[in-house]
Amino acid sequence: MPKQFPPSQERRSFLKSVNTRLASLAALAVGGAALAKAQTATTRWEPARHDKDDWLDKIPGKHRLVFDTTTPDGLGDALAFAANYIRANRTDYGLQNSDLAVVIVVRHRSTPFAYSDAIWAKYAAPIAARIKFQDPRNNQIAKQNVYNFDDYGDLLQNRGVTLDAVSQMGIQLAVCSSSTRATAGVIAAATGGKVDEINAELIASIAPWSHMVPAGIVAVNRAQERGYSLAKA
Repeated sequence: MPKQFPPSQERRSFLKSVNTRLASLAALAVGGAALAKAQTATTRWEPARHDKDDWLDKIPGKHRLVFDTTTPDGLGDALAFAANYIRANRTDYGLQNSDLAVVIVVRHRSTPFAYSDAIWAKYAAPIAARIKFQDPRNNQIAKQNVYNFDDYGDLLQNRGVTLDAVSQMGIQLAVCSSSTRATAGVIAAATGGKVDEINAELIASIAPWSHMVPAGIVAVNRAQERGYSLAKA
């Protein structure tokens, strides 16, 4: 015959069993949370660093901003906005140009504006065909890099802010190699030239404050990974 316990003793035994189980569950929960935290700490994502992107860290500045441009009008806006960014930081915050690291990425249809006037004069037709751009003064093929001139007024989005003007502010360009190669291909097809030679000619024409990057979209990504805020123009 089973041994009988007084009701009070049975209650104490039951409560002790319940408390033991609850304590075990609590310990499991705490241990699980600690394990999850440890796993999160060991697997925390960090961007990989590549030597070819180190130029982004060599630009002096307490604040970092990158403009992503893909069209002629987009580049015009970026030039105007970048100049305004520099001006506002100088007048309202007392910062110098050297306190601001600003990069304008030119890719896709904005890429050719990184090339010299000589390139535009020489290859005007194929460049215009590739980027679908005309000189707004006469609606004809542009035979010069219009963003090198400050007298277009409201005909361009840059509000008279030229490439040379932003370079003097310390702003730098990131020029898409992929788009440059594609442009060289279009020019070669139109002129009968060699792609490699034309590509080298285009690269040689960019200004000293410009950087050839593997692809403009990659430069946009790498800049953000290195602390640059993104502005789309």
